[in-house]
Amino acid sequence: MRLLMLGGTGFVGGAVVTEAARRGWSVTVFNRGLHGVAPVGVRRLRGDRTAPDGLAALTGGEWDLVVDTWDGAPRAVRDAARALASSVRHYCYVSSGSVYTEPVQPGTAEDAPVVEASADAVDGDYPQLKAGGERAAVEVFGERALLARAGLILGPGEDIGRLPWWLRRIARGGAVLAPGPRDLPVQYIDVRDLAIWLLDRGAEGAGGAYNVVSRTGHTTMGELLDAAVAVTGADAALRWTDPGPILAAGIEPWNDLPIWIPVGHEYRWLQEMGIERAYAAGLVCRPVAETVADTWRWLGEVGRVPARAGRPARATVGLDPEREVALLK
Repeated sequence: MRLLMLGGTGFVGGAVVTEAARRGWSVTVFNRGLHGVAPVGVRRLRGDRTAPDGLAALTGGEWDLVVDTWDGAPRAVRDAARALASSVRHYCYVSSGSVYTEPVQPGTAEDAPVVEASADAVDGDYPQLKAGGERAAVEVFGERALLARAGLILGPGEDIGRLPWWLRRIARGGAVLAPGPRDLPVQYIDVRDLAIWLLDRGAEGAGGAYNVVSRTGHTTMGELLDAAVAVTGADAALRWTDPGPILAAGIEPWNDLPIWIPVGHEYRWLQEMGIERAYAAGLVCRPVAETVADTWRWLGEVGRVPARAGRPARATVGLDPEREVALLK
């Protein structure tokens, strides 16, 4: 297979390139050349897809599959798709479950309404940008476009820092505010499992939209944090706390306490998406202990969570230590 990866140095793009190279595919990455190092044997084309004539380096190429993780202006997806319409057989766009129109119900499947968005847009909020990117890919490639609506993505290389925050917090030891209940189901996907599924489905020419994330309850908050305690070897005591006091203290799920979204919260659906279609199409998710252990190993190698390639820095995730101590008291 001949893969063209638009980007390729970020979290998901890097995992896709690594998996494709492992398979022995012919891999080309197209980016500005400002971040990351391509694996040995990977061809690198330089260009800025947002600049006039920025796609010129793609002229004359031919590929079986392109994977695009773009989360900026949809117009960039439209321009890339048009430029590749006659030189690529299949277009895979990595989207997000955030594209669904609120209020979103738990168990939402791929046929639910999507936010209004334009393929020609140059700005918008995250759901609009991803929905516009989907529209752009479909307008050009039609049934040859695969839309992977990912949920929470964890694993080595994570450039948001959700799981890394928990690992570092637990590694510090002591009493740790653990948001309950212990058996709260958590839904996510390891970035490597996402990459495998993308390449498998892309190679067979699958089209349409899929919610690509594990089953709800693939793990729980208890299993996740217990795995973090085990892998760090820290002298940490998880202090399980009901959601009520946490929310009353103004602590925000997802941001202050990453990954955690309690039952009844308006965004709980983010961890209860319908996944039947992706599993029927071969999705397999590895155990949470493997994701946690490999992320801890990677974090020790790189030292810090990397900046998101090509995107502005985001606010730091995780709870301020003083707020945590105050609530524990």
